[in-house]
Amino acid sequence: MIKLRSRKLFKRSSKLGSSTGGCSGNGDVQWELRPGGMLVQKRGCGEEADEVVTVRISTGWNWHDVSIGATASFGELKTVVAMVTGMEPREQRLLFRGKEREDGDHLHMVGVRDKDKVLLLEDPAIKERKLRDMAGSHVVSSRPCHAIIEV
Repeated sequence: MIKLRSRKLFKRSSKLGSSTGGCSGNGDVQWELRPGGMLVQKRGCGEEADEVVTVRISTGWNWHDVSIGATASFGELKTVVAMVTGMEPREQRLLFRGKEREDGDHLHMVGVRDKDKVLLLEDPAIKERKLRDMAGSHVVSSRPCHAIIEV
């Protein structure tokens, strides 16, 4: 039989103060409203509210490291990726953990952490439309021009 001494288990240390989990030293619990609408107890003092995560954007052959706020949405991530890659946000498809994410999904809500990998694909419908437009303009410009010059 094991006997525990409660005095040593629950001994209060004067170094820790009387905080109850919030960052304030007066014992008040601080709350924050998450983007999903959930009211939760504020994170610990070590974590800032504007935490920045670095996301590795992989395009197949190359990759880009992008820093963005942890509470940002995938739509905001698309605009940052557009500045790096030159691909318009409407042309992008971002996949995280094998699923395409909507523009309204928030990074921290789906579990994106620092140095996680997000796959960037070009939307096939827009890619096909671009190829058709390029082929159409190429055919028009490749036609021989017949001009009659009178001397």
